[in-house]
Amino acid sequence: MAVASFIGNTIELYDFFIYGMAAALVLDDVFFPNLSPLNSTLASFSTYAVAFLARPIGSVVFGHFGDRVGRKSVLVASLLLMGLSTVMVGLLPGYATLGSWAPALLVLLRFLQGIGIGGEWGGAVLLAVEHAPRGRRGLYAAFPQLGPPVGFSAATGVFWLMSASLDEAAFASWGWRVPFLLSFLLVAVGLVVRLKISETPVFARSVAHRTTSRAPMAELLRRHPRELLLGAGAMAVVYTLFYSSMTYGLSYTTTILGMPRNTMLALSLIACLFLATAIWLAATRSDTAGRRKLVLTGCGLAAVWGLLLFPLLDTRHPVVMAVAMGGAVFCVGVTSGPMGAFLPELFPARVRYSGASLSYNLGGVLGGAVSPLVVPRLQSGFGSASVGCYVSAMAVVSLLCVRALPETRERELD
Repeated sequence: MAVASFIGNTIELYDFFIYGMAAALVLDDVFFPNLSPLNSTLASFSTYAVAFLARPIGSVVFGHFGDRVGRKSVLVASLLLMGLSTVMVGLLPGYATLGSWAPALLVLLRFLQGIGIGGEWGGAVLLAVEHAPRGRRGLYAAFPQLGPPVGFSAATGVFWLMSASLDEAAFASWGWRVPFLLSFLLVAVGLVVRLKISETPVFARSVAHRTTSRAPMAELLRRHPRELLLGAGAMAVVYTLFYSSMTYGLSYTTTILGMPRNTMLALSLIACLFLATAIWLAATRSDTAGRRKLVLTGCGLAAVWGLLLFPLLDTRHPVVMAVAMGGAVFCVGVTSGPMGAFLPELFPARVRYSGASLSYNLGGVLGGAVSPLVVPRLQSGFGSASVGCYVSAMAVVSLLCVRALPETRERELD
């Protein structure tokens, strides 16, 4: 089950990340060619942010059915919605063909992507955690948590391959669409895997004992608002630092610093190794050291590294830039690795899908929707150092939220 949750989560996050890559490299020219460079970049990243605003809606919709009818069927639906929306982005004509309809439809498809991914994470981690033996939930949850680095690596690798094998005109015309169209094959593989999985034992016992909630979201908001909001605050730094280093960082280094696109894509692949390593170490270690301690450590490291990130990138030295990006996502991994077990353990089985999913995706709004709107303006108005200060401030906010949460490692899931 851990492997099944890893495969599905990786596919959905590949779909999600290729949009971020395209937004950093080409979407501004294809869909917003009549704007100034700064405004077209802002417009491109604003469509990136739309999905983060949609993710809590997906959490509410899929969380309701995940807590009412089961984890498995919801995961199949979220994969289909995400995959089909991604393929349609690859087929969507640009501004030169459709005019203002092109960016409008792009926003709609990105919104649907957000709905789909909003239901994915909660179901994937519950599939792993609710099958895990006690004392090994961090280990089992490490597998879906590896979805982001593997999905990001796959997205980066495909974009690097297209960029390296095509000239600028071909890449801008059709090459960037290939990673989106490949999603059709990946979704087919994911569906085969997910249709074969069984329902989690925890949810099956809830059904057998008739303890499922009739209105899980209402119950969550009435009985567990503190855990919900603090969990969201704890996740904010994960999205803020990842976006600033890997998505906006790609745009910043290729456009403002003038670094070659292929070089930065290669450095992004190297950074993913740091991310995957940190996630695995932190997630598995959390079974003995506790979730809270490791997440606090990650937040503290992020507060420091946020101040170092852009000064290191500004050196334009590839080795130093690799350290900057690798160090940033290592902090992300230490923070996010234990979250696969930590957030589900905060909530009872009756509302676990809704609670874990909504807190995770509200954190995405704080970090992933706000940052694309704030970071380019900070850099343009006050320089790259101001972006580092913003990242560090968000890390402190997350640290304070985690300090207010209890340790959950010893909690029963039923």
